[in-house]
Amino acid sequence: MKPDFAFEQAVYDKGALRVAGVDEVGRGPLAGPVTAAAVVLDPARIPEGLNDSKQLSIKKRIYLAEQLMDCAQVSVAHASVEEIEQHNILRASHLAMMRAVAGLAQGPDHVLIDGSMIPRGMNIAAQPVVKGDTRCLSISAASIVAKIARDRLMVDLAQQHPGYGWETNMGYGSKSHMSALQNLGPTPHHRRTFKPVHNMLYQDKNLRY
Repeated sequence: MKPDFAFEQAVYDKGALRVAGVDEVGRGPLAGPVTAAAVVLDPARIPEGLNDSKQLSIKKRIYLAEQLMDCAQVSVAHASVEEIEQHNILRASHLAMMRAVAGLAQGPDHVLIDGSMIPRGMNIAAQPVVKGDTRCLSISAASIVAKIARDRLMVDLAQQHPGYGWETNMGYGSKSHMSALQNLGPTPHHRRTFKPVHNMLYQDKNLRY
């Protein structure tokens, strides 16, 4: 199944002026923020090949992200590790989504959100779209932009905290990342409420007594 413009067109047909697709990336990693993007496509200038970012090569993602920056309204936002720990990963994802929407140069009057939930506090007409990144072009675009933005951020963090392999694992719990976590301990960018990190900290604490 390839994404199309049917969700957006249905909303435009009802009189909407700007429809934004919203998606997030980074719920699963053990380190780093969760990142969201909001994208308002120009119906006359939609880049060819938009799809769920996970189904695209790195080269294709970078190319499409650059195209989108030129022909669409784009906003990227994050929720920090502290916010993930203070709330939970779902609520932090929703905070990032709302910040991305708020960051658009022109506010949309309708939002299409990947998933089954509308973020609490969203004060714009919104519609959740399950598996939206594979069904809805605006959400596909948002998934690509969010993925590129977060990956670049994790590469930057990898230079500040070498040894964890974030430049390749992007903070996910790969074998090398888990090994480094065991040997080097957690950084301020690790999510201490996530079970693998929490268990390692708790285990270390127990070993000291």
